[in-house]
Amino acid sequence: MKMRHLDPGSAYCNRIVHSYVYNLTSSYTDQKNESIMAGTSTVMLILASLFFNLNLFSQFSDVSAFLNPSVRLFLKVSLSIFLPVMSYLFSEAKKDVADTGEMDELSLRARTILLWMLLVELLYKKVEAMLCIGGSGGMAGYSGTIERAARIAWLGYLIFFNDLRSAGKKAFYGTLWVLAATKLVQRFVTLEVGKKSFAYGRNPQLLASYMSQILKEEGNNDDGPPEQLLKRCRYAVMGEEQLEKKSTAEGYHFEVKDVTTTGGEADDDKAVVTVGSIWRLADAEKETLLLQKDPKLKRLCLSFALFKLLRRRLEDFPISNDEAKNCHSLIFKGLCGQERPNHDDDEHQDTSRSMNEKEKAMALFQVVNDEVQFLCEYYHSVHPVVFASPFFFLTNYLMFPIVVYTACILTIILCSNGDVIYAFRSLRTDNYPISVGILKMTGCLLSRVAKSPPDLFSAVDVSVTVLLALTFAYEEVWEFLVFLLSNWFMVSLLCTYTSRRTTSARFVSTVIRGILSVRNMLSRPNVCVKQFSVLSLCWLPSSLPTVAVPVEAKVSIMKRLVTARDAAPPALPSFNNELSWTCEGGIAEFILVWHIATALLEAEHPVRKPGANRRAATALSRYCAYLVAFHPELLPGNKDVAEQAYKDMKEDLKKEMGGCWGYFCFRQAARRDKLKKVAEGTMTTKVLGKGARLGKALIDKAKKDDEHDVWKLLAEVWTEVVVCAGPADSEVHVKAHVEALAQGGEFITVLWALATHTGITRAPVPTPHHEHV
Repeated sequence: MKMRHLDPGSAYCNRIVHSYVYNLTSSYTDQKNESIMAGTSTVMLILASLFFNLNLFSQFSDVSAFLNPSVRLFLKVSLSIFLPVMSYLFSEAKKDVADTGEMDELSLRARTILLWMLLVELLYKKVEAMLCIGGSGGMAGYSGTIERAARIAWLGYLIFFNDLRSAGKKAFYGTLWVLAATKLVQRFVTLEVGKKSFAYGRNPQLLASYMSQILKEEGNNDDGPPEQLLKRCRYAVMGEEQLEKKSTAEGYHFEVKDVTTTGGEADDDKAVVTVGSIWRLADAEKETLLLQKDPKLKRLCLSFALFKLLRRRLEDFPISNDEAKNCHSLIFKGLCGQERPNHDDDEHQDTSRSMNEKEKAMALFQVVNDEVQFLCEYYHSVHPVVFASPFFFLTNYLMFPIVVYTACILTIILCSNGDVIYAFRSLRTDNYPISVGILKMTGCLLSRVAKSPPDLFSAVDVSVTVLLALTFAYEEVWEFLVFLLSNWFMVSLLCTYTSRRTTSARFVSTVIRGILSVRNMLSRPNVCVKQFSVLSLCWLPSSLPTVAVPVEAKVSIMKRLVTARDAAPPALPSFNNELSWTCEGGIAEFILVWHIATALLEAEHPVRKPGANRRAATALSRYCAYLVAFHPELLPGNKDVAEQAYKDMKEDLKKEMGGCWGYFCFRQAARRDKLKKVAEGTMTTKVLGKGARLGKALIDKAKKDDEHDVWKLLAEVWTEVVVCAGPADSEVHVKAHVEALAQGGEFITVLWALATHTGITRAPVPTPHHEHV
């Protein structure tokens, strides 16, 4: 029976939906604006489809509050020009009806355009980051809010002071307008409260005084077992804004109270949850055993504490030497310095130690990577995850919808002059999508598509409306899920769990376990790097493969960083005798020379299961080459010099490959053979020639001696390179890392964050580190 209703010849379609379809297609019968209307509908369909697909598929496998900045910029520009264009088309559609004198109500075409403008305005928050920095920007910081408020005011004028005379139609569009207006007010109030709060916008200046005070009170207190360093750690995770404080000439002085974890409630509501209180709680748990069973939760809280310290550095509050020394001990002695198990059998002792070191390295880099992700989301999140807490969940996702629902009900009643029964009846009868049903109406319209172009473009109009509505619904659901499953909400719950040692703690523990069960089914961010090779066919950064940083590389970098502060500051490797010529030039030239050599050796000896040193060397080599090619600003030294070195290498490679055809189309084997011939030629002073010459030397040594020793040398070289590249050598370098956060962060940014915390700096002059091959 339902299918018969969708028959183009059925009485249902012809009688019930005929007037709606006629009004929707009537604008196409006028030849003078047919092309404009058709073109607009097509462009809107493309934009709506793109918006829907980007929302659906870009986040399908990863719960993230972050949107690619390039995509966000494209959508923002598209939506910015949308309102003026749609306003013009709205006035044209309204004028066409006025010229005919047939109707005293807005035409269906005009109402469709008005509906698009409202739905797009509801989606606009997707392209705006929720940046919460206290005392910054002045009036310029409100430009986006003022612009959006002006758009919403204009839409309100079109709805309430135009030709929408039907109470039901005015109530329908007025409800959507109220939803857009209340969401703008909600966003504005949330950001304003956050900017003035010591927990968010003003936290850096508060934390600077807090860290200075606790470091003075503790003194040099980095002795003892590793676990004790973490249990004594007073780095604030949450709650420092609640401490009693007095303003002083140097900042603030606090009455510091730490949360107790031996049972019962916290000693005071104004107690700070510290890294130490969470680590002590893990030992004190007797019932839930939440932190004991999942140590990642403790480390997540440490990541959050470090994020707050690093954010303070980015907002012009420098890290003192005492703090860097304290953090160095906490990370490398505490987090990475736990005692290894003892074994009587020396043969198995190294294996056990190696496994333990892998676990430490994975824990270290996951902590710092989570910290960098906190930074990325803080400065570039399009969802309010920064404010994630049980209280914000209650107000934003439970109480606010009630307020919006009440405002919508009042709007419907007011549009009918207070007649409640007539208000809801007219809302249904005056709007075909509600009275008939959008699916039935779409079915009838689709059944007419093959008859004429106007029917086709009318179907496009309906499709645009449906896609925009589905995108908005999907965005609301996705924001809620991102909030619940975010690391921010998890840290807030863990702090609540730490400070409440009664029945409420058991309830919070149950909630945490439920969230973890869902998070474990979804992909989580890993420490990954892009892979670029001069022997590959891919030269676009967006299409480069991404791999997880090998555990072996993490272990070697961790070992090098442990000794990097005092004993041996990071520097580029230097060699004696035979390979001294590879050290000429800056870091970009060094990377390119050794990358070409590593790629040649890898191509000469392909294996199905590479060893540990080979995995580490090839992954780091390709990542460093990627940095030179696409992010030279993240490397130490002059960016222009790095760009010129890469440009010259590309030009030389293009010549050796026989022009553009060979440069873009030669396979890996052909490129390898060409580069081997370069090693025998006269190009000995250029990057390409040096790399080919070094590659030939490594290949000969691998054949003559032991290939394992060559890959061990390369692993050490590339470890030294990335450790050398990590620390910032200027504020320009720091700014480059901050800008990289907009892209989601890089592995080199993780190393920079670790070096910044621990006070690791680059050596001004390289010192000999390796023997010649």
